[in-house]
Amino acid sequence: MPSASERGTPTEDLATRLAARLRDGSPVRIAGAGTKAGWGHPVEGLEPLPTAELDAIVSHDPGDFTAVVQAGVPLARAQATFAEHDQMLALDPPDPGGATVGGVVATSDAGPLRHRYGPARDLVIGITLALADGTVARSGGRVIKNVAGYDLPKLASGSFGTLGVITEVCLRLHPRPSATATAVLRRDDPADLGATTLQLAARPLEADALDVRLDADGGAVLVRFGGAAAAERAAALAGELEGGETVSDDDELWAAQRAGQRSADGVVLQVSGMPASLAKVLRAGREHGATAVGRAGVGTTWLTLPAGTGADAVTSLRAALAPDPVVVTDAPAELRAAVDPWGVPDGPELALMRRVKERFDPDRHCNPGVFAGGI
Repeated sequence: MPSASERGTPTEDLATRLAARLRDGSPVRIAGAGTKAGWGHPVEGLEPLPTAELDAIVSHDPGDFTAVVQAGVPLARAQATFAEHDQMLALDPPDPGGATVGGVVATSDAGPLRHRYGPARDLVIGITLALADGTVARSGGRVIKNVAGYDLPKLASGSFGTLGVITEVCLRLHPRPSATATAVLRRDDPADLGATTLQLAARPLEADALDVRLDADGGAVLVRFGGAAAAERAAALAGELEGGETVSDDDELWAAQRAGQRSADGVVLQVSGMPASLAKVLRAGREHGATAVGRAGVGTTWLTLPAGTGADAVTSLRAALAPDPVVVTDAPAELRAAVDPWGVPDGPELALMRRVKERFDPDRHCNPGVFAGGI
């Protein structure tokens, strides 16, 4: 357990202060480290509401595999603390600029570990939110089996700060693998990549990650194993299938997979579909000159289009991949202004989201206009 000085300012005090600011002030743009500040609709003129003061790891209970962390704590610092006890938070999104725990949860950002451990909503077992009416809401608990009450953690995860300010989260942790190794299966054709991943996803491999990559140098399916027998398991799979090889020192390989989800000057589209749609997504991306990385067993793929790509290419890809959602994440300001980054048609889904927004933030003080349909 951390000392009193390590805990910093109690979350209760900071959450109350933030809630009062939301109630009494003008609309705000809630900001963590700003690593995903461009996601969603461009919003100008909003006062920033930083979460940097929420910087304490409140508690870490290695015996229960849980931790309570304030929202402004950098994910890398939290992971370093958990690693001291051979534990980890099973979230490994790209982190080019010190992403915070609260920002990762609010945007439901994730990396290759999502294949085995699920998204942020599956790893948050308790949450504290500062709400726009000046109150502080808490839901969940500090033990994994506590599921009583309204499931606010799942609602807040992926809400992009439109319902309130996440001030504290209680996290479920997992053992950190003692070793890792990856089976790399070379495939250049999108149909072969799709067929191979479907075959592997149906097998009881118990892999930590099942990813796909396609670029100018060709394509590959990547299957990562963790634990003392990781190298043997990777070698067995690589030897069983054509085009297989084993990479034991595989951190750089997976760092490249995470980096492929972001781009400083290109256009990144996040496609969410069924795993069976992977070949279609990869084929459409290749036809538009895109590189691709993706969670093959989950159905999420990131297509990176070259710098200078215009709105027509985004529209064309959305038409080719419909009805799968295609969201613009990273893109230059001019493209973000020219297309709807979410691409969600008006319908019952948006109607439900508007009702939830009305319940939590009727005066639109929290990230107004960032989400789809003006939410």
